[in-house]
Amino acid sequence: MHIPDNYLSPATCGTLVAAMAPIWTVAVLKVKVQIKAHHETLPMLGIAAALAFLIMMFNLPIPGGTTAHAVGGTLLAVLIGPWAACLALTVTLLLQALLFGDGGILAFGANAFNMAVIMPFVGYACYRIGQKWHHEKIGLAVGAYLGINTAALVAGIELGLQPLLAHTANGTPLYCPYGLNVAVPAMLVAHLLVAGWVEVGFTLLVYQFVKKVAPLNLYQATPRTTRRPWLYLLVGLALISPLGLLASNTAWGEWSPSELQQRLGQSTAPLGMTHGIHFQALFQDYSIAGLPLAIGYILSALTAILLCLLLIRGLQHDVKSTH
Repeated sequence: MHIPDNYLSPATCGTLVAAMAPIWTVAVLKVKVQIKAHHETLPMLGIAAALAFLIMMFNLPIPGGTTAHAVGGTLLAVLIGPWAACLALTVTLLLQALLFGDGGILAFGANAFNMAVIMPFVGYACYRIGQKWHHEKIGLAVGAYLGINTAALVAGIELGLQPLLAHTANGTPLYCPYGLNVAVPAMLVAHLLVAGWVEVGFTLLVYQFVKKVAPLNLYQATPRTTRRPWLYLLVGLALISPLGLLASNTAWGEWSPSELQQRLGQSTAPLGMTHGIHFQALFQDYSIAGLPLAIGYILSALTAILLCLLLIRGLQHDVKSTH
C-alpha cells in the first residue's frame, strides 16, 4: 500500500499533501492536550510508531504473484487514540520513505492520508460502536478489517484515477497506467483475501497482550512500570522480521519502472515515471551493503525502533524543559 514516487501525478501528490497539512495541525494540537492529561502518551507514541514499522515488514504472498502487509492502524488508534495514532503512523511512514525507500517522497501525503488517517479513524469508529454495544472485541476485529480495506480502496482510487488525470495528447498515461477497473480490484483483492485477515489476527493478539500488561489503562497509555514488555515485543518482532522476506514478490502498484515495463510488455515505462524523481534511500529495501539480506532486515528493524524511541525521548526532554 506504500505508493512509490512517479505513480501519482505531481498535482495529485500536492493536493494530498495540502489535505494532510490541516489534519497534521489538528493532530498535534489534540495530542498536546492528551499529553498534558496523560504524560505516558508521549513514550507510547514512539512505541506505537516502532510497532507499526515492524508490522509492515512482514510481507504476505497474494494469489497472482504479488504481496501485501498488515499495518496496525486500528490497533494504534485503540491503544493511544486516533489522533496520536495519526502522528505515530506519520512518523513511521516518514522513516520508511527517507531511510528505507519504502513509499515515495512526493507520495508521502498520499500514503499518510491512506494509512495514517483513513485506516485508524475508520477502525476506531468501528471499535467505538462495538464498545457501545458491549462487544469491543468484535468492534476491534471489524474495525481492523474495514480500516485496512478502506485504505486499500482509497489507494486503488488514487492510482486508478491517474490515466484520467495525467496523460499525453493521444491518451497515453504519464504515471500509473492502470485505470480504476484494474487498480481498485487489485488493491481490494489483496487486502480482502489476505492482508485484512492478518490485520485482524495481529490486532487481536496485541490487544490481548496489552490487556495483560496494562489491564487498567488500555486506552490511554502504558504506565512506566509496564513499558519493558513493550520493548521485549518490539525486539522480538525485529528478530523474526526476516520472515517477511519469504514473500519476495513486489506488492501491486509498487514496481520499479523496469518491472512495470516488463508487466506492460512495452519498450519503456510511462513517461512521467522515467523522468520523475528517483530517490535512493540509505538502506534501500531494508538492505545494508555487504550484509546478508536477512541480517540487513533485522538491523533495519532495530534501527527503526531506536530512532522512534530516540525521537520521542528528545520530545520528552523538550516538553520537560518548557515546564
